[in-house]
Amino acid sequence: MPETRLPGTPPPAFPAKAPQGAGWLDHGFHVDNHSHTDGQLVYPASGALATTTERGTWLAPANRVTWTPPGFDHSHRFYGRTDVRLVVIPAHECGALVAHPSVFAVSPLLREALLALTDRLETRPGAHERLRAVVLDELAAAPEESLHLPEPRDDRLRAVTDLLHADPGRAITLAELGRTAGASERTLSRLFHTELGMSFHRWRTVLRIHHALVHLTNGHSVTDTAMACGWSNPSSFIEVFTEVVGQTPGRYQADVRQG
Repeated sequence: MPETRLPGTPPPAFPAKAPQGAGWLDHGFHVDNHSHTDGQLVYPASGALATTTERGTWLAPANRVTWTPPGFDHSHRFYGRTDVRLVVIPAHECGALVAHPSVFAVSPLLREALLALTDRLETRPGAHERLRAVVLDELAAAPEESLHLPEPRDDRLRAVTDLLHADPGRAITLAELGRTAGASERTLSRLFHTELGMSFHRWRTVLRIHHALVHLTNGHSVTDTAMACGWSNPSSFIEVFTEVVGQTPGRYQADVRQG
């Protein structure tokens, strides 16, 4: 997915050091690589958000929230006009969450707590701290649902993943990719498992889902998205998308339009 910065796009409406805030960002807005001394939750109440670290890219549609622990260099890209909600978790409270970047499912209670934290001024002392405690409790119980696309270090594997990034919908086998990269199918299959923790098929599926989310966010039809991202028919695309994202592509697109 291309990294683009819209010319003249204003910075987020919230100041970078605010404990929480909200702002609308246009499609294609890119936040350069940076890190924080505290943890950070970024919730796209509508639209979609990609967070990239040296460990790969995590994608969050509007039913998920991204988590970046303190000290991790990361960048953000936004797809569709995105309602961004930012909550900073003080470093001394971060032990309640996993120590690596991730994406979590957003329950109805978690969504309302995130919206309340970022919509309301604190009218009573400690109100935000109590709301943040609700957020942490919900996240502790929420399943990790990372649309995580890890990136390799091995040069042969990186040559393969670069080809797939360039054309995720291309119908090509691992053996064919191996001939281009100068490695056997067996070697590449082993590298996918040992370096990336998943099979070639699963990695390419997640890559295609990343692209599908962007296509849907940009208003392309389910059928056109399925064809562009490598599925032979819309039915198989809908089945895989629903399994990975947790809702049908039609429902996701309806939520984007409503947002």
